Amino acid sequence: MTPRLHGDSGQAAPLYIAAVVGLLFLALMFFAFGQADVRRNETQTAADAAALAAAKESRDGLEDVLRLHILDPDWLKDLIDGDVWNPEAGCAEASRFAAENDAQRIGCAPLADGRWGVTVKVKSEKSVGKSIVEGTEGKYAEATATAVVETRCSFEPNEATEEPPADGEDEDPDEEEEKPSPGQFLCDGEKWVIDPTRLDLLPDMADLFDVHLAKD
Repeated sequence: MTPRLHGDSGQAAPLYIAAVVGLLFLALMFFAFGQADVRRNETQTAADAAALAAAKESRDGLEDVLRLHILDPDWLKDLIDGDVWNPEAGCAEASRFAAENDAQRIGCAPLADGRWGVTVKVKSEKSVGKSIVEGTEGKYAEATATAVVETRCSFEPNEATEEPPADGEDEDPDEEEEKPSPGQFLCDGEKWVIDPTRLDLLPDMADLFDVHLAKD
């Protein structure tokens, strides 16, 4: 009986070794795929940050332009409708934020569907790394993200017109003409009447527009 047991044990040893090797191989494979997944997630985070930065810059860059056109109700309506932004604005910010997340911007373009937004594509500066899968040390993850700017408000122009002077009454040429309000912004139930003499009371661009990631 003893020799037989010894023989069975000897036959089982290669099976155990094969099983251990197989499990080790699977573990290394899972590690390789996990490593690649981590790198993809990091790159997607970089793309998201870059797209948001680009869209935000395209919005905030209109702050000074708003003050230049504050008396033009037609321009203010175009602003709220998203028709006055610069499609090239924000790509430099996208590059900066991508670099802060160990990636480089390889694409930056305005949306072609009429929305105010930008799509950014980035490439990781870190390779997937060496693994059991051949060639991974030369592979770099890429990711794309889209961010859009959407209005929080509507613009209501001031329809009131100045009444002409009464008959026989001349306008005083030395009297400074008061600039009428071009209208008001209506934002989530809050009213912002535009006072040309108090530009410090104007809402910020962040009050007028929201920036967020889009799924497409």
